[in-house]
Amino acid sequence: MAPNIYLVRQRISRLGQRMSGFQINLNPLKEPLGFIKVLEWIASIFAFATCGGFKGQTEIQVSCPPTITENKTITATFGYPFRLNEASFQPPPGVNICDVNWKSYVLIGDYSSSAQFYVTFAVFVFLYCIAALLLYVGYTSLYLDSRKLPMIDFVVTLVATFLWLVSTSAWAKALTDIKIATGHNIVQELSPCKKKEILCYFGSVTSMGSLNVSVIFGFLNMILWGGNAWFVYKETSLHSPSNTSAPHSQGGIPPPTGI
Repeated sequence: MAPNIYLVRQRISRLGQRMSGFQINLNPLKEPLGFIKVLEWIASIFAFATCGGFKGQTEIQVSCPPTITENKTITATFGYPFRLNEASFQPPPGVNICDVNWKSYVLIGDYSSSAQFYVTFAVFVFLYCIAALLLYVGYTSLYLDSRKLPMIDFVVTLVATFLWLVSTSAWAKALTDIKIATGHNIVQELSPCKKKEILCYFGSVTSMGSLNVSVIFGFLNMILWGGNAWFVYKETSLHSPSNTSAPHSQGGIPPPTGI
């Protein structure tokens, strides 16, 4: 038991010595492994910013002749995390439109799970990219000399690629449903608009171009992480086991690493 504790302490001591040797080396950023990681970091920012920062509204024109002959606008404001069933319609302040309490009527659907999954995962990727770049640039020798760190990086890269596919696909489907729920079909869903004495017309809805961009960046992130998997794999012992297992006494020269 004592020798095992001694070995653990010795490994921790060596790791502490390596971690204390922080030294900036920008050369990894010139290689695909580091350069693509920078692109992943930037793409993740666009992914969660274009989705999480969205605010929009849908408008409906209402009239009920002969009481109200001109169209009055009721508005439902929505945004991230897209709990549309909490977005109620609001008439102009102090205006009674057709004796209807429009505030009691809301949009249809709750798409918060897909939106929050997408944004939360993008934020985690953003943080991981910062940590990975710090390791590449500040602790280059620690990354190259370790067998576990490249393997962990490789596994995380594969998992991130899969999760980008899942989260983006789910968010793309939710965005399609959001467009339907806030579009022309909302007039048919409001019960006051089904009355003959009340006339409802769809007005407008905020452009969702930024949300379309978020989907594009989601799939772009998936492509970047999938492509980067090869360069991370080249740093693992799976690709070049001779780096750690080949005896130098045989005259063999270990192949150069990717960084």
